[in-house]
Amino acid sequence: MPSLLEAFQSQVGRKILTGITGVLLVFFIIFHLAGNLAIFGDPDAMNSYSYFLHQFGPLLWIARIGLLLIFVIHAWIGISIWLKKRKARPVDYKVYSSKGGPSKQSLSSRSMAFTGVVLLIFVVFHINTFALGDMGDAMLADGTVVHDVKTLVIDTFQNPLYAFGYTFVMILLGAHLGHGIWSAFTSLTLRSKKASAVIYSIGVIAAIFIAVGFLVIPLYIYFGGGCDAALIHCN
Repeated sequence: MPSLLEAFQSQVGRKILTGITGVLLVFFIIFHLAGNLAIFGDPDAMNSYSYFLHQFGPLLWIARIGLLLIFVIHAWIGISIWLKKRKARPVDYKVYSSKGGPSKQSLSSRSMAFTGVVLLIFVVFHINTFALGDMGDAMLADGTVVHDVKTLVIDTFQNPLYAFGYTFVMILLGAHLGHGIWSAFTSLTLRSKKASAVIYSIGVIAAIFIAVGFLVIPLYIYFGGGCDAALIHCN
């Protein structure tokens, strides 16, 4: 019997591990988006959401470390697979057109390594800016003092470098998910062509909604939407 490590070093094992980590990351992204969209809720919504998460104390850091581990494993396998393919075919095709069909080869699938690396770098900056960022305190309607995540987000996205850089990366996220969602579920469960086609369509639609959901926030704030009462202030 092969060991677990040997199994995950095999082509089939790596494919399964990529699928598992990919599905987990998709669920996290949706959960994270829901939290981000709280900025469009009542004035205390985003800070209340942040306060709720921090009530888990050490469990929150365990979840963060676990999530980071999942992300690193997913990225490492994806990059190693891409490097192996490049080694096998150092000179790419001069002419390329989407195959579609069972392989679902497209611009999205061919750029997975590039978008994945960009997203990996982005996560580091994102954590440093927001999770570890310098934020003050705010008071909720009930008098509870919390970290003022909302003001940090608004102040950050009034900077054009952050606003448009974040928007660009979210477009890449959409492109990555456009193929990644289908690939993850196919790696784990799907075998029939009909089910594969349905999941592919759902994946593309979900990727578009997720990308738009994320990128609308910095653009809304940068172009003045954050200056109304709901989003506090603009400098």
